[in-house]
Amino acid sequence: MHYGYGYFEEDHLGQVGDRSLWQRIMAYSRPHWLKVAGAIMLSMIVIGASLALPYMVRLGIDRYVVNTAMETTARIHGLGRLAVIFIGVIVGGFAANFYQVVILEWTGQTIMHQMRQQLFKHMLGLDLAYFHNNPGGKLVTRLTNDIQNMHEMFTSVIVTLFNDFFQLAGIMIILFWMNWRLALILSLLLPVIALSIVLFSRLARDAFRAIRTSLARINAFLQESLSGIAVIQLFLREKDTHEKFVDLSRGYLDKNLYQIKIFGIFMPAIELFSATATGCIIWYGGGEVIRQQLTLGELVAFLSYMRLFFQPIRELSQKYSIVQSAMASAERIFQLLDTMGTLPSPQPRLDQPRLRGEVIFRQVGFGYDASQPVLHDLSFRIEPGHTLAIVGATGSGKSTIVNLLERFYDPDRGVILIDGRDIRDLNTRWLRQQVGLVMQDVFIVPASIRENILLDRRMDEEGLREIIDKAQLAGLVGKLPAGLETRIGEGGMDLSAGQKQLLAFARVLARDPKILILDEATSSVDSETEMLIDRAIASTLANRTGIVIAHRLSTIRRADHILVMEQGRIAEEGSHGELMAKGGIYRRLQDLQISLEDDNKTVPADLP
Repeated sequence: MHYGYGYFEEDHLGQVGDRSLWQRIMAYSRPHWLKVAGAIMLSMIVIGASLALPYMVRLGIDRYVVNTAMETTARIHGLGRLAVIFIGVIVGGFAANFYQVVILEWTGQTIMHQMRQQLFKHMLGLDLAYFHNNPGGKLVTRLTNDIQNMHEMFTSVIVTLFNDFFQLAGIMIILFWMNWRLALILSLLLPVIALSIVLFSRLARDAFRAIRTSLARINAFLQESLSGIAVIQLFLREKDTHEKFVDLSRGYLDKNLYQIKIFGIFMPAIELFSATATGCIIWYGGGEVIRQQLTLGELVAFLSYMRLFFQPIRELSQKYSIVQSAMASAERIFQLLDTMGTLPSPQPRLDQPRLRGEVIFRQVGFGYDASQPVLHDLSFRIEPGHTLAIVGATGSGKSTIVNLLERFYDPDRGVILIDGRDIRDLNTRWLRQQVGLVMQDVFIVPASIRENILLDRRMDEEGLREIIDKAQLAGLVGKLPAGLETRIGEGGMDLSAGQKQLLAFARVLARDPKILILDEATSSVDSETEMLIDRAIASTLANRTGIVIAHRLSTIRRADHILVMEQGRIAEEGSHGELMAKGGIYRRLQDLQISLEDDNKTVPADLP
């Protein structure tokens, strides 16, 4: 096992791709501009209502409370009318805020649904090499945690962006209109507040980026550990695995504590600025009231506007965890979306010629790591309709040949030709329809046997029955009470290793490929099941080009040609009889296989 948490050292991404991060985020809201515009209009109503309340308080104090020249009854009636208007403004602001939240939440959920589909579709089209270099836990985090954080961006951030901007601008205009001297005192604090916000934003951005990276490491480690729990228990690695998890968790804790320290400094600093501004206004404004240069209502309204002025800044500090976490997630999402496949696929041809099945490897060299080549100048040819068997020790390059022929990778040197055409000039989707692959590890879809064979393809019952007979699945299907409709996989019955491989054989036959590859397809089955697979191979390889890779040499004896691989090169080649006569590597492998089979037969009969 490798522990994927080592793959997460990511660079600082101020911009992703050709456009700034904010531009790309906002681009997702453009199809919903009418709803966003409606939310903005509602936001203006909410802001207008909040800005009107302190002014109404000023009117109430100056016109009715301290105005002794007016009759008492008129003053009380005036306060009553003002109170009704006050309540009406509050109710109107509440209703506008409610509908604004509903619209933004609906828009955010819709955008996240679209983004999640786009991201997953993009991931499905990436090269196999990308998934080898990026553990599954990291990619799952992109589709779950990061997408959810982006949802917060499209709801909380949009509200904060427009509400706070217009509210701050409106308050400053009103303050200068009411008393420019008092407003100037507040303005002197603005550069200090702006500098603090800029500094805080940089520190918080780095902190949340580190938190997201640490969380992705934990997810990757958990995914690998839980999927390999049998190996961990078998080799008594529970203590070591737990210690590694403790180290990762401690790192995650430290990064969260660092983020808390940043907020612990910033939020009290905002409160300090607010208290300083309030104290200065009480000192200067109170003196102005005493000198009768300012009314009491104006001073109270000014203090109320001061509270409203620092409220957006205070809310920003409280929501900055959401904002910065979402920005860090956005960086990772767009980084993944900007990751392009290294295997370009031409557009499919409408006049695609019928495949004959000739396969040629011409001086092919390849390595998963450029410094460690796996294949060295490999050359061979398979005639249409013939079967090639490939044998060799583990790591000799057998499965790499399959990966190149399926175009999971491109060769570093040389060319691979199918019917004389370089496979890089063929549409990848069309190519994989023509090249069928049966592997040792079989992926079972939690569904019926019929659905597992067809995989959303359509086929008549007669054709399906023919495939089941060729795949030697008729005996299994006949024993099941629900037949082809029997559910297998998660939530259904489980199949043995041999039955899964027979199912995989039926699945690939449903595609009717012209080239059929069997990669270790009989390496983990019993003799009876291997006999069934041998029958299926014999009937289905007719009129198809076949490549058989197996440890059990009995499955490749009837091949037209055999390659013996050693360290990425062809050590021997020929028919079964020719290679046995040479007395080389193939003969030694065959003798070793026979010796092992004889040892198994000499086990005493009275042993359990």
